[in-house]
Amino acid sequence: MKKIIQILAVFCFALSAMCAYAAGPTEVVYHIDDAETQGIKGLRNIRNHLDVSPQTKIIVVTHANGVDLMMEGAKDKKNGIEYAPLVGALKSRGVRFEVCEITLQNRNLKKDQFTLDADFTPSGVVRIADLQYQNHFAYIKP
Repeated sequence: MKKIIQILAVFCFALSAMCAYAAGPTEVVYHIDDAETQGIKGLRNIRNHLDVSPQTKIIVVTHANGVDLMMEGAKDKKNGIEYAPLVGALKSRGVRFEVCEITLQNRNLKKDQFTLDADFTPSGVVRIADLQYQNHFAYIKP
């Protein structure tokens, strides 16, 4: 009986290891709702994340004042660093940047005011919830 339990334990361990491997790379959603306080910090967090774990799939969802991160010509107010080159560098590493269309409507913004690196989602908060619940993305808010 003890031998059977040991065999089952080894089998379960091997099976769980195979399932973890089959799951693929880590998937993460970064939530940005205020570019002024989260912009540079968030972009640096993402860069550092990919430097350590380059296979990670990352989606950045912006809404409310976070969409300012993706606007053409937008800069960090504290140090004047333009967001677009940082966003472009991350996009070239596979990061997806999504802008909430409800925010655009509420703030009377147009899609052509955003960098070409911006993708759009009907609702930022719904997208975050779906990524977490349906797709099992980890959640990070810088």
